[in-house]
Amino acid sequence: MNEIEKIIQNEDKKNPLTDESIASMLNISRELVTEYRLLNGIPDSRERRRPYLYEDAKRIITLNRDISDRKLTKELNDLGYDVSRFVVSQIKKEILNVAGNVDAKSNAESVKKVDLVENVEKIQNTKKVLNLEIVKNLESNMESSTDNDGQLSDDQLLSFKEIVGFNGSLRMQISQAMAAVLYPPHGLHTLILGPSGVGKSQLAEAMYKFALESGRLTKDNPFIVFNCADYADNPQLLLAQLFGYNKGSFTGADTPKAGLVEKANGGILFLDEVHRLPSEGQEILFYLLDKGKYRRLGETENTRESKIMLIAATSENPESSLLLTFRRRIPMVIELPSINDRPFSERYSIINYFFAEESFRINRPIKIKVDVIRSLMLYDCPGNIGQLRSDIQVSCARGFLNTLGSKDEIIKIDLSCLPNHVRTGILKLSERNHEIDKYVYKDILVYPDKKSRLLSGGDRYVLPNEIYQFIEDRFKELKSQGISMDDINKIVGSQVETELKRFAENTKKNSAVSKQEVKEIVGEKIVSAVEDAIKIANSYYKDISSNFFYSLAIHLSAAYERLKCGKSIINPRLESIKKEYADEYKVAREMVDKINEKLEIKLTDDEVGFVAMYLKTFLTNEDKNKKRVAVIVLTHGHVAKGMAEVANKLLGVNIAHGIEMELDEKPEDALQRTIEVVKKVDEGRGCLILIDMGSLITFGEIITKSTGIPTRTIGRVDTVMVLEAVRAAIIPDVSLDDIANALDVSKSYIGHVEGVKDSYNLPKAIVAICITGEGTAIKIQKYINDKIRGINDTIKIIPIGMAQEYEIDEQIAEIRSKNNIVAFVGTIDPEVEGVPFISTEEIMSGGGLERLKKIIGMEKRTKNSLEEVISEDLILYNLEADNKNDAIDKIIELLELKGCVNKDFMLSVYKRESIGPTWIKGGIAIPHGSTKHVIKPAIAIAKLKKPIQWEEELQTDLIFLIALKEDSKNYIHNLYKIFKNENSINALRTAESTEEIKKILLSNTIPTI
Repeated sequence: MNEIEKIIQNEDKKNPLTDESIASMLNISRELVTEYRLLNGIPDSRERRRPYLYEDAKRIITLNRDISDRKLTKELNDLGYDVSRFVVSQIKKEILNVAGNVDAKSNAESVKKVDLVENVEKIQNTKKVLNLEIVKNLESNMESSTDNDGQLSDDQLLSFKEIVGFNGSLRMQISQAMAAVLYPPHGLHTLILGPSGVGKSQLAEAMYKFALESGRLTKDNPFIVFNCADYADNPQLLLAQLFGYNKGSFTGADTPKAGLVEKANGGILFLDEVHRLPSEGQEILFYLLDKGKYRRLGETENTRESKIMLIAATSENPESSLLLTFRRRIPMVIELPSINDRPFSERYSIINYFFAEESFRINRPIKIKVDVIRSLMLYDCPGNIGQLRSDIQVSCARGFLNTLGSKDEIIKIDLSCLPNHVRTGILKLSERNHEIDKYVYKDILVYPDKKSRLLSGGDRYVLPNEIYQFIEDRFKELKSQGISMDDINKIVGSQVETELKRFAENTKKNSAVSKQEVKEIVGEKIVSAVEDAIKIANSYYKDISSNFFYSLAIHLSAAYERLKCGKSIINPRLESIKKEYADEYKVAREMVDKINEKLEIKLTDDEVGFVAMYLKTFLTNEDKNKKRVAVIVLTHGHVAKGMAEVANKLLGVNIAHGIEMELDEKPEDALQRTIEVVKKVDEGRGCLILIDMGSLITFGEIITKSTGIPTRTIGRVDTVMVLEAVRAAIIPDVSLDDIANALDVSKSYIGHVEGVKDSYNLPKAIVAICITGEGTAIKIQKYINDKIRGINDTIKIIPIGMAQEYEIDEQIAEIRSKNNIVAFVGTIDPEVEGVPFISTEEIMSGGGLERLKKIIGMEKRTKNSLEEVISEDLILYNLEADNKNDAIDKIIELLELKGCVNKDFMLSVYKRESIGPTWIKGGIAIPHGSTKHVIKPAIAIAKLKKPIQWEEELQTDLIFLIALKEDSKNYIHNLYKIFKNENSINALRTAESTEEIKKILLSNTIPTI
């Protein structure tokens, strides 16, 4: 390391080398250079240059106090300094302040780049909020720290351009943020206001990135983030975290510790939820902002200094939650609007971005139906952008689950994937469609590379056929169960015949309708062919129901369309029909020959069998009066009643009911009328609702919740569909779901209350869950059985592990399909909504056992990507370890040094090791300890120089020491994705630096927005 010091001694004093440059020269990591420099008290490159730059600048200014920043920069450049105008302006202001002669002109020169000439005095004297005019037109006149023409480059604005609304509704807020960062000498302290989820944290991060891009800060200047709400219940600990403490300042303060204010020296400190900072803390912070000085807790004499730019954020009213003295020290206030106050164009961009982000995260294309986008554009979103993102993630998760087991690569997001509160947004479509139709008019397809494109309009409805679809579905279902083809033919054939008989039984007494009405539905060509076929049937039989004509016409129309599409026609009862209905089959053969001749098609023997079944059925005289599913047609304008009337008339029933919604009628009023109709017509089998536009798609769900009457909603309707729905509905034993599914409409147009099994009728279960596998979970199971006697009589405990072959979500879903899960216990919260989690520590301490008996709920928590818990300074490359204990000790010492765990964490790790092995397939060790000893969630990684023995006959060269909280399931989930990827593990083993290891681990994660 003497080489580092030698390089620094011989460097150009006017342009010292950065840590990065020195590391590059020596082919070592930047961290090693920084660590050596700090240990030996060597300043960074800026500080090493400072005395030389200061003296030369002072000499020039003494000769010409009115020299401009531009000219001063040029003269210093001529002297050999590679320095920006921004840095020069800071030095100049400091020199003039020291001289005590800061006049208005020189002050204006120093802040020219942010157009603050007329406001500096106001800021310094009154300490009030900056007039927004100081940042007007900032983007066009701001001077760059690097560009020769004095303008910020696109690269320097990149951090803000990533924010949706940069040049729109947030233009003024972005300008304020830029002004705050660039204001000399250390920036303006800033308070960001706005309700939860509007992007306050994102703006703060963007301000720091902008400070780096503009040259205001370097990578050596830290960005420290602290959420005051994390310690709101313990004000003393909050202040200790923020300002540090001395040994003995409070119980448990065994050693002195630096606070975040000290760590943020020279950089930016971001305090989120600052209103949770107690008055005492606000007063200390006020003194720091005013004097640049503070004391650690427990200090009475020693005063410390820290130069920081403070960015604070709050969702509360600052006048009621922050001290006046504190507020006065924050001159820049930026207020972010709620999502409802932003234009639809930006909301559309945000929605598109979040879907693209999810596509990238799961590495699958995602297709979003247009009605989904409409709902997301219009629903009430009190949680703003944060909630919008969460709701989109939920919809993507549901869409992803729907694709499991299928070969479809594209994840499809339709209305059924949306959370219930989001679907209500489409009810506003009739009122606000004109506001969003220029953005939302087609489906969207997004790809993992974050590209998206519009798709053509939704698929048009194609006439389905209940019988054919039923046959195909039953064939697939029975075949998947291993049933032989002979048995399948018998089962399906019998069911087809039964359904046809029921259909005929319910149509025999129907009143006749004109052939012209039938012709308008199926076409003249079909009607003519059926007429000729009926003549043949009448020549053999005199007692044929008049409705045979209409039923045969509808059936033939479906068969004709099916043949045109190249779909086969299968009749599983064909051989039996030939024997049992020999006479009818003979007549049907003549009828089909005539149909083939008229339509110039070739219907097969299978179709002859269907015609024979119809013929046989319509020759009987039995009638049954059973309850049926009601059909409701709901449309805008005056068409619903007409379609319902035609269907009723054609099939001689009165189960189709039309409801017409005026174009200017409020959806709420139409909904109320529909509820009344549903109550009136329901026969106890539920209602099928056919609608013409997406704005009514959620009616069914709302009606079911309001009345308890089952509904299914289909979002496209025409006369043929109504007729087909009614034809299916008149079969007494056919269920509501059978009819809706048989219509074969694209899933995206079907709305229904999500089918959740009645879990209360299922056996109760507790799921024991562990990071590594079932072994530890089984020990938890045994412990609970021993402590709660008789529990096995009423409930079973099911152990599972996250390190098994199947995804944890799949395991849980499988268990939930057969059990009512009442609680999860273990080391990681699986975050299943509505099911409480109890940690192993709580169980072992006794309190958890009582909670388990009572089963109370816990608030759901979520975590994001591995980037939040994996950092380069927690990665040990080529670690030399003699044995397992040596490796664990060294890694935990690093975690303690970084403030991630307390001193009791090590003991908890060894206790966990005594329970069972923490070694998983692939030669990876994942030791972990008690969550209660974790201060800051983190994962430390060690790539060993040579493998060590972890357990008997088990060796490892990769160690992931996990120090996480209970609500860290997603971290573990993402980590195990890496463990299951053989390529990733091989890459880790061949990695040649900590930076490369981090890059491999985070390659499939995305930073939080």
